Amino acid sequence: MSVKDENVVFVGKKPTTAYVFAVVTQFSDGQNEVHIKARGKSINKAVDIAEIVRNRFVQNVDVSIGISTEKLMGERDEINVSSIDISLRKK
Repeated sequence: MSVKDENVVFVGKKPTTAYVFAVVTQFSDGQNEVHIKARGKSINKAVDIAEIVRNRFVQNVDVSIGISTEKLMGERDEINVSSIDISLRKK
């Protein structure tokens, strides 16, 4: 499965509502599937975003979750960072 950039929302430091709006906008623009991606401490926010979208805005969606660990170069050495990819797909 290839993921296009136009249906991916990368979670960072913005407020949760900004990302919820981004996901809902993707669905409103005709996307059938939207990926919510996050790393490290942003994983909790990604899960919150998916749940808010699923429970309040877009009903009848299938959820699939992929988790992984990425190796990133730190200041001195490689560090492991957890990442998540939450896929919301309209039924």
